[in-house]
Amino acid sequence: MPDHTHVLIGLKPNVALSDLVGDIKTGSTNHINKNRWVVGRFCWQEGFGAFSYGHSQLKGVSNYIRDQVRHHARRTFRQEYLQVLKKFEIEHDERYIFKPLEEK
Repeated sequence: MPDHTHVLIGLKPNVALSDLVGDIKTGSTNHINKNRWVVGRFCWQEGFGAFSYGHSQLKGVSNYIRDQVRHHARRTFRQEYLQVLKKFEIEHDERYIFKPLEEK
């Protein structure tokens, strides 16, 4: 998708999620800018969302990620993300909620 990405990983308990996400953002930002894949400087928005899944759910999650175009034809990523936060009563800070590209 042009406005967000999903990463499905197996995370060991001795790795801090925020450190891993920071490393992914830093490495990908440097790679994108070094290769000039975008006009100007690329950077990620602040914050991230992380959700855990059981091993038995991996196929469904993989299918969901693979079918992003179809999912977001019905509703935007932002709409879907906010719906998940509300459904599971996840506290969040509006400063870190995904902003559509046109609102930057």
